[in-house]
Amino acid sequence: MNRQRRSLTLVSLMLAVLLLLLSACSGGESTQPQDQTGQQASGKKYKIATVVKLTGVAWFDRMNEGIKRFGEETGNETFMQGPQKADAALQVQIIEDLIAQKVDAITVVPFSAEALEPVLKKAREKGIVVITHEADGFENTDFNIEAFDNLDYGAFLMDSLAKSMGEQGEYMTTVGSLTTKSHMQWEEGAYKRQQEKYPNMKAVARKLETNDDQKTASEKFRETLKAFPNLKGFQGASGNDAAGAALAVEEMGLQGKVSVVGTSVPSVSKQYLESGAMSMIGFWDPADAGYVMNKLAVMVLDGKKADIKEGANLGVKGYESIKVVNDKYLFGSAWVGVGKDNMNDYNF
Repeated sequence: MNRQRRSLTLVSLMLAVLLLLLSACSGGESTQPQDQTGQQASGKKYKIATVVKLTGVAWFDRMNEGIKRFGEETGNETFMQGPQKADAALQVQIIEDLIAQKVDAITVVPFSAEALEPVLKKAREKGIVVITHEADGFENTDFNIEAFDNLDYGAFLMDSLAKSMGEQGEYMTTVGSLTTKSHMQWEEGAYKRQQEKYPNMKAVARKLETNDDQKTASEKFRETLKAFPNLKGFQGASGNDAAGAALAVEEMGLQGKVSVVGTSVPSVSKQYLESGAMSMIGFWDPADAGYVMNKLAVMVLDGKKADIKEGANLGVKGYESIKVVNDKYLFGSAWVGVGKDNMNDYNF
């Protein structure tokens, strides 16, 4: 009996110790980390790839900074890939490879939205989250995020061009590609503003394609100027278009005679702003766009789609109160206008 009693006592002690250990581990409440909204975070880390139009250009080099920063701050594996030239077929191949790698999410800036619809549909069918940028109206995406309403941005660029041209004269417009929806919308927004507000201006050449190439943009400008020698203005959509036109303006000694505006970054256009070959550039910080795309991907992966709604604050300047259209098209208010006077405020 004594031996049996001792055995029972030993078992009781062991059970008591086990219960104490379990209680200490639980602490009576969850110790799982919580996010800024007070919701419990999953703690899971993800592999997120960002596919851009092309690599080796200042715009996407800057975007990569935001992508890396998001990874460093959150512990997720984030990286950027893209072709060495703007080519939709090459983007498709990169995405096919990423699908095979079974990444958790793909964020993408498509060269041709139509060309990428099928492969991104495939990615989503495989359970991969898809976030797009510069692709308003894209179907096969969980969310498309824009820095601003594209038509409004185009109108903003036109206001700048009109001011520089004295609100009169002939002008031309270029886009990276006729299949790049954001470029087409910027151009359309600009043309609509000109028609409504600047009747003494006239578009003599519209939507000339440059393939996001500075040399091609320069050639398009020269060709148009030859056909229309009274040309007074140029508006470019691609990040390389305005710089290409400004280079031609410099080489032809047309400073003060032809006004050039467009989307670009200071590191590309500073020399032309200084020389007077370019009047103004508009842009949004691509680093912030890269960061926000990755953040949206994690929110979807964490099951927080419901938090991505009208007025939501994504925690990045220009995206503090987003506009939502048809549940998945998101818009910030993050454009910037830069001229000679404030170009040194930006280091990219």
